[in-house]
Amino acid sequence: MNRPRFLPDNFTLAMIATVVAASLFPCYGQGAVIFNNVTHVAVSLLFFLHGAKLSREAVIAGVTHWRLHLLVLLCTFALFPLLGLLLKPVLTPLVTPDLYLGILFLCMLPSTVQSSIAFTAAARGNVPAAICSASASNLFGIFITPVLVGLLTSAQMQGGSPLESAGQIALQLLLPFIAGQVARRWIGAWVEKHKPLTRMVDQGSILLVVYTAFSEAVGQGLWHQVSWATLAGLMLINVLLLGLVMGISAQAARRLGFNREDRIAIVFCGSKKSLASGVPMAKVLFAGGALGAVVLPLMLFHQLQLMVCAVLAQRYAKE
Repeated sequence: MNRPRFLPDNFTLAMIATVVAASLFPCYGQGAVIFNNVTHVAVSLLFFLHGAKLSREAVIAGVTHWRLHLLVLLCTFALFPLLGLLLKPVLTPLVTPDLYLGILFLCMLPSTVQSSIAFTAAARGNVPAAICSASASNLFGIFITPVLVGLLTSAQMQGGSPLESAGQIALQLLLPFIAGQVARRWIGAWVEKHKPLTRMVDQGSILLVVYTAFSEAVGQGLWHQVSWATLAGLMLINVLLLGLVMGISAQAARRLGFNREDRIAIVFCGSKKSLASGVPMAKVLFAGGALGAVVLPLMLFHQLQLMVCAVLAQRYAKE
């Protein structure tokens, strides 16, 4: 049977089903630990396969692509905070002061790593550059985000453990990628012949990230913290922020002469915000009852960016 035109692709349907499943059957306790471990394994496998698939020349080209990395960092740590400040007159009537603080905090966070790279790969963009940009964003964000919070808000700085965070990123992402590069001489040809395997790992890791992240949000009382009107206002603000950053980053990349693969990496890496990094940072930087309101915009933005980027990645891949 021919597929009805009004239906989205299978992966988008799977994303919607995953969000519904996480809302109705979120994982708690030991189940959450198991799902988080499975997600880490899937993400590590994803980076291992990319390491085995990518040639050494491609990796070097990704590392040395400084113009692309600079644009991604500017989108993440300059454009986002600037929009958060400039849009304050529009945002504050829609949300409470604590929720606006959460929106501003969201704008100061680093990019995601696994989903940025997975979406770039699914869209057939510049994966080596995406790996370097997303990893650099997280490493720099350990230091840049607390500085921005101290400058732009009245939050009390309470310290943190940047070396531990950097070690976790390296252990989960860079180490498997390096291992894949080392193993390329033995398994590189096999990986090239089985490209559907890499695509399955790409999409599977995204679905796992969606389920675990949304389960955490539901477990923290996502549907009990705000009214439907406030929730709608937050979603409208998130849509506005994501749309502006995606549009501006895409136009900037085009005007600066980047090719199609580079533009894909810039859009996906420059428009993301990391829930995995943001929640621990919020616990360090904000105290008291404001913590839940500060984290809520990030939880919603995280789900929105995954859904939007899933659809966008599929469209890029079909072009």
